[in-house]
Amino acid sequence: MSPMMEFYPQVKWTHVHAVMCSGAFFALRGGATLLGARWPRHWLPKYTSYAIDTVLLTSATMLFSMLPGAMFANGWLATKLVLLVLYVALGILAMREKRSRAQRAIFYAAALATFVFMFGIARMHHPAGWLLRLLG
Repeated sequence: MSPMMEFYPQVKWTHVHAVMCSGAFFALRGGATLLGARWPRHWLPKYTSYAIDTVLLTSATMLFSMLPGAMFANGWLATKLVLLVLYVALGILAMREKRSRAQRAIFYAAALATFVFMFGIARMHHPAGWLLRLLG
């Protein structure tokens, strides 16, 4: 067992709250951008987002190193990581000014849906995420 296991509750708490902050802040910034606000492009919200995501990824890495490998045997973490890359790409496309408002809205909605699905995967510890409830 990892000597860091004694810090598991604090690291998990940090990770879960960073997930909520990251998702909420993206939803706020993306929605404001679609409504034409300029503040989401200011350096402070941009770097705040980077700081939140740094805490999120650091705590995720710490959790991964603490937990036994058997916990990830069904592929839920690999699925979540693939979706994370998709979420980031969709989020970048949603925030780019070069796209039309309609395109950005589609990317924004897709990014939020991907976030919700990733959250379901994390909660259920299964690659099907929320679909488990629908199927079973």
